[in-house]
Amino acid sequence: MSTRTNNKHTNKTCLLSSPSSSSLLFPSPSLSYPFNTAYHIDCGGATNSTDKFNTTWIADRFFTAGSNGLVSEPLRFTSLQEKTLRFFPISAGKKNCYVVPVTAGRYFVRTFTVYDNFDGKSHSPSFDLSVEGTLVFSWRSPWPEEVAISGAYSDLFAFVSDGDADICFYSIATDSPLIASLELIQIDPLSYDSSSIGNNSILVNYGRLTCGSDQWGPGFSADADLFGRSWQSDAEFRSQNSVSVKAVSAIKNVVNTNQSPNYFPLKLYQTALTVTGNGAIEYELPVDAKLDYLVLLHFAEIDVSVNRAGQRVFDVVINEKNVSRVDIYKEVGGFAAYSWYYTATNLSSVILSVKLLPVVGAPIICGLENYAIVPTDLSTAPDQAIAMKALKESLRVPDRMGWNGDPCAPTSWDAWEGVTCHPNKDALVVSQMNLSSNALGGLLPSGLGQKSLIKLDLSNNKFTGYIPDSLASSHLQLVILNDNSLEGRVPEELYSIGVHGGAIDLSGNKGLCGVPSLPKCPLFWGSNGLSIGGKIAIGVSSVVVFCILFTFCKEKQISSAEITDDPRNGKPTCQRLHTKFGLTPLSVLEN
Repeated sequence: MSTRTNNKHTNKTCLLSSPSSSSLLFPSPSLSYPFNTAYHIDCGGATNSTDKFNTTWIADRFFTAGSNGLVSEPLRFTSLQEKTLRFFPISAGKKNCYVVPVTAGRYFVRTFTVYDNFDGKSHSPSFDLSVEGTLVFSWRSPWPEEVAISGAYSDLFAFVSDGDADICFYSIATDSPLIASLELIQIDPLSYDSSSIGNNSILVNYGRLTCGSDQWGPGFSADADLFGRSWQSDAEFRSQNSVSVKAVSAIKNVVNTNQSPNYFPLKLYQTALTVTGNGAIEYELPVDAKLDYLVLLHFAEIDVSVNRAGQRVFDVVINEKNVSRVDIYKEVGGFAAYSWYYTATNLSSVILSVKLLPVVGAPIICGLENYAIVPTDLSTAPDQAIAMKALKESLRVPDRMGWNGDPCAPTSWDAWEGVTCHPNKDALVVSQMNLSSNALGGLLPSGLGQKSLIKLDLSNNKFTGYIPDSLASSHLQLVILNDNSLEGRVPEELYSIGVHGGAIDLSGNKGLCGVPSLPKCPLFWGSNGLSIGGKIAIGVSSVVVFCILFTFCKEKQISSAEITDDPRNGKPTCQRLHTKFGLTPLSVLEN
């Protein structure tokens, strides 16, 4: 199993538990924010609502299937969107998604997941969750009791390029994946060192800590964070070696907050943690080994007694490596925000340690963030993804087959049921389709003629109409279309698959014709009804008949008045004959 599949968000660094309340000491002025795409979806909720923090939650939408649920003890939760949920029973298929229309850009994605025995089975489910085709969260039964009862928040930053944000759920065994709320908020594309990390990685939150204060932020207090981030107390993550620590608060507003591209909030820098004496501040952050991590440290010099450079100096040591020496006042002066980041690579331990060691005076810290840098998985080639989604609509594929999200991704899970994919350069392509005996119906779309498709089995279904010429691909080695209701001439190129060493089965389609073992086709009959030659012949015949009628009219010397003044419909007599006999100009047939 790949490392990504083990990114379990059931440990305390990845979760924000039940909401608490705190207030902002120094209210921020009204701030303009240049990004306006934001969704707050109450999964399972039937109506729009506004919570006590003035966030508007929209009724459940954008899901592919599933059912509504309600936690067993609603009074345990103060917010409506935490009480309702959407779950995906196995009858809805192994893969289900929320497909949210968004503009291309970078997004903050946050989920709230709770079980609370909503189904009365006393069995928390096992399932995986992906964003944009990359596996990011794995839930495994049994969940920690507090998480199962009270729920947990998990979040990440991801780039969406195709106009739809896909958040997909994968059932393990017969368990039903579930979700209580889903939020997508557009953020600055340059945030969180994206120039170095790029759009081909997802930053998964493994700890976003505020130092010297309780948990706060959207969903937990009225304190604003323009990205929608919530900040949890650092208390649980301090090492036992952190002794004699104390919280301190600013006596005035810290400047340079809420600045692009990260828009870190003012409240983050209004409190801090420091030590008395010569001690160090140490944190132990649970992580998954073998991934790289982006670590951000937030500082502000909020002690009025420190008023020049060199009065407070400390070293930052990450995983026993001294990575920086910090002098906050030297960098930005007093009461000003200062953030610094470091990328920890090739971790071999499940603990990431962060130490602030004193050099001059005592170390101080306002906040800490830790994100796993998860490389995005390969996705289906864009043209094939479009074709497969069109194919889904034309074939009327039932929900139970789970044809949702990316057809081939993530690679750690199977592709759409009946579909086989393989990597080709920097994308995934469809190589086989086995959709036999699924009671699929409708016409065979031209989208089946994909260059990468090698094997196709659509036997024992209810397909009607003609075999599209585009299916006659030189790449196909196996075509099984038996026992449907197809009709018309079989394309010779398609039949030649069997002649050139491949296999083809067209039996059980009473309307097919034109190749060995099948009846001869009627005159002028092509693969899609009348052939072009047939249409031309009928068109020429129509012109001939029209000319004969015209000559007949002329020979009878019908007067102009007789031709134009027909008492029944006011049309010329020959024009009326044209209408009666259904004669169609050749140009119409050709078009």
